[in-house]
Amino acid sequence: MMSIDLNCDVGESSDPAQLAMEERILDQVTSVSIACGVHAGSPDLMWRLVRLAHGRGVAVGAHPGFPDPEGGGRREIPATAKEVETLIVNQIAALAGVAALVGSQLRHVKPHGALYNQAAKDWDLARAIARGVAAVDRRLVLFGLADSHLIRAAQERGMACAAEAFADRAYQADGTLVPRDRSGAVITDQQVVVARVLRLVQEGKVQSGDGRDLTLRPQTICVHGDTPGADHLVTLIRRALDGAGVVVRAEAAGGNG
Repeated sequence: MMSIDLNCDVGESSDPAQLAMEERILDQVTSVSIACGVHAGSPDLMWRLVRLAHGRGVAVGAHPGFPDPEGGGRREIPATAKEVETLIVNQIAALAGVAALVGSQLRHVKPHGALYNQAAKDWDLARAIARGVAAVDRRLVLFGLADSHLIRAAQERGMACAAEAFADRAYQADGTLVPRDRSGAVITDQQVVVARVLRLVQEGKVQSGDGRDLTLRPQTICVHGDTPGADHLVTLIRRALDGAGVVVRAEAAGGNG
């Protein structure tokens, strides 16, 4: 029987409308990655979202990023491997401490934005992230772009990892994401997104912008929490997966990627 984890990045805004939408999203997903107060977020937001996720049985993960609140963590920042390793350790530890307050614990780590995209192509950065995660807790699952250096860095260290694909992001021919500043980077047609997710789960494939079929075989699918209408989109995706007989569960994201 096919299974998949459905995840969402949250905790990047204190806007009441965004928080209300994220609470609705939590009713549909099986994992959430929570901003750790560096590229976005705050201790109060972390506590609120960990508590809500824990109460719903949703797996909690850290979403560490570059110290770039002005750019939302989506700008590349020069950093040494040691600086990145320290960034990762500090942010995971911060969220793990908050989780302990509500009797929860972390299950995974997913880097954010530029950090995630750079690590997909940069061996030194990918290895620094894997070292940082392992230093905190080797049992944590490292989420990374399918078929990327980040996945390979986790495998190299014998860590659990999960190959990730994106429901609402366009892909380039090399399997990386189309940069957000380019036209068409975010797919807004919800029916197209749902069809892409079903194909990713059932066939392990997605079409790139130039029409090529990419083989990704994801273990977890991401819907961005800041996508307009994300709550409705994730509901449509969950309904389609359930209807296709796919088991949606956090444990699907725990193999070797």
